[in-house]
Amino acid sequence: MEQLVNELKDKEVGKVLPNEPLANHTTMKIGGPADILVEPQSLEKLQETMKIINRHAVKWTAIGRGSNLLVSDLGIEGAVIKLGAGMDHMEIKGNEVHVGGGYSLIKLVTIISKKGLSNLEFAAGIPGTVGGAVYMNAGAHGSDISKVLKKAHILFEDGKMEWLTAEELNFSYRTSLLQKERPGICLEAVLNVTEGNREEIVTLLQKNKDYRRDTQPFNYPCAGSIFRNPLPDYAGQLIEKAGLKGYKIGGAKVSDMHANFIVNDGGAKAQDVLDLIGFIKKTVLEESEVQLETEVEIIGRK
Repeated sequence: MEQLVNELKDKEVGKVLPNEPLANHTTMKIGGPADILVEPQSLEKLQETMKIINRHAVKWTAIGRGSNLLVSDLGIEGAVIKLGAGMDHMEIKGNEVHVGGGYSLIKLVTIISKKGLSNLEFAAGIPGTVGGAVYMNAGAHGSDISKVLKKAHILFEDGKMEWLTAEELNFSYRTSLLQKERPGICLEAVLNVTEGNREEIVTLLQKNKDYRRDTQPFNYPCAGSIFRNPLPDYAGQLIEKAGLKGYKIGGAKVSDMHANFIVNDGGAKAQDVLDLIGFIKKTVLEESEVQLETEVEIIGRK
């Protein structure tokens, strides 16, 4: 591993941090160390990073801003590639937005709305990056990324890169081809936007932001929604019906504001969250005969 670190540093690919605590890189402020964390400073440096990692036959995992993510207390084996400052380019070309996978989704929505461009108002207040949003088909307010994506530049497990259309990404509710069928990460995306009334767009954007602020506990470290909604039911309502609002295990707590959120109430470990997830699933199954499935991605050593 030391040889890999030295080679990455010699090639000046970007930040190279051995034994980096991933609690510093997740919105839940939870997670043990990565053997190596690499934040490439450009797409070209990412390509070089992947060649070096594959040559050393080291496992790798990609993250963005760390939302919708629960990292094991034991950390992650191998290299963790963070799509951040070097992968956050953005350019508006007519009715298309070309944007890097490391670009903040909240920032993107705010900028294009002020230019009188529509289609992304649904994403107001959704934390994370564009790449993460494509990976999990992020959505809200009756829409999602699949409805606005034209194509995405994907890095696959074998290091190959390919542009895929929205149809080829096989989107469904909070899922895409990239999660299990053909694991990969989104490096860049091309999104379709339309010209509209700037004042109306900004007003709707603010309404959606206010709704999130008033109903979701983002003043605490959290990962976003923990469970998928078992439509036509909603996970938060089922958890609240089971009397679990405010329930705690260790430092992990079911939010008093929205029951489909688990917050880090202070010093929470990943195992606290996992134990709480297991208890919620068991209790809701007994109470409502509904089997909840996690939406948050759980990764790392077991």
